[in-house]
Amino acid sequence: MRDSSRLTRRAALGLTAAALPLAAATPASAATAIGGERLARDGIQAGDASTLPKKLTARAWLIADHKTGEVLASYRAHQRLAPASTLKMLFADTVLGKFERTRTYRVTDADLADVPSGSSLVGVKPGILYSVHQLWQGVFLRSGNDAVHVLAHMNGGIATTVAEMQAKAKDLQALDTHVVSPDGFDHPGQVSSAYDLTLFARHGLHDDDFSAYCSTRTANFPAGGKKTFQIQNTDRLLSGAYGLRPYPGIIGVKNGYTSHAGNTFTGAATRGGRTLLVTVMHPANGGNEVYKETAALLDWGFGKGSSARAVGTLVDPLSEGGATASPTPSGAKGAPGASGSAASSSSDGASPWPMLGGAAGAVAVLTGGAFALRRRRAAVAAAKSQELDGS
Repeated sequence: MRDSSRLTRRAALGLTAAALPLAAATPASAATAIGGERLARDGIQAGDASTLPKKLTARAWLIADHKTGEVLASYRAHQRLAPASTLKMLFADTVLGKFERTRTYRVTDADLADVPSGSSLVGVKPGILYSVHQLWQGVFLRSGNDAVHVLAHMNGGIATTVAEMQAKAKDLQALDTHVVSPDGFDHPGQVSSAYDLTLFARHGLHDDDFSAYCSTRTANFPAGGKKTFQIQNTDRLLSGAYGLRPYPGIIGVKNGYTSHAGNTFTGAATRGGRTLLVTVMHPANGGNEVYKETAALLDWGFGKGSSARAVGTLVDPLSEGGATASPTPSGAKGAPGASGSAASSSSDGASPWPMLGGAAGAVAVLTGGAFALRRRRAAVAAAKSQELDGS
């Protein structure tokens, strides 16, 4: 894939603060403990870390129960990292319910003008009439940035969509997330965390359309006239591609890759009436490793972790009565990497994010003015980036 050598006008909308070195990951803020004080700590958090899978290399990961929201184990749950196309889950959480599936839209050149060079594409072409249903298939199955941009333009434009996504993240209490682009492509300052991505998946799976799209393996996509071509889901635990077997009980949800973010994945699977969520961000090796580490954590959750004591919780949205974050005890320290007793991450000097135009109004609509916007100076530099399978 090509490297992105230019910033689009969409990128310029979200540039904030000075960028950190490319490899740097912004630590979680110690000012708040979303989901519980232990999740703000560095190191593995688990009731008994000795039972966890060996050789987990991801920079951050988390496993939680979908129904109860209990976090069974985690590693750097609130570490801010580039999310790649897993951020499309938040895009779907924000926009999916706005348009009828049967609504049609004829794509223009302007709708695709700001798709970043090097993006993953489903093959949307100007002049072709698409249904909303087909565009969402392009988003979920092929991680098509072209389909994302068409839907974003239908939603009032890139800036409006980014502002609404940021407002949605605040409502979900995904305070590690800063949105610059609706597609997840690398841009300075665009970050999320294993905790936040799991929140996005959990919220999305409550929606029937979201659940159906993320579990679809193949679909026929318009090619113009009466012609179509088949698209396949790039989630390898769902498709069984590249030498992997489909994971038993897998129900989605979203994978991603960029040269900066590495491989990212949030997966969900059901076994014995129980559904587990796993997010894995940037393992040491590319290719199948993100799926192998996800599968290992799911196996643990359905097996040895089935009786694990929770180390935190996935909070409810503010608009649905979720409680606001509580302060982190100042003395929460321990040996880095120790199970259940790791040092708290250093504070990044949290301060409210500057919102894009219209964001304040979007927040008010989503939450009835029930919460105040917070900003954080989390800036991650993105050099020339490429988008491969799933981003």
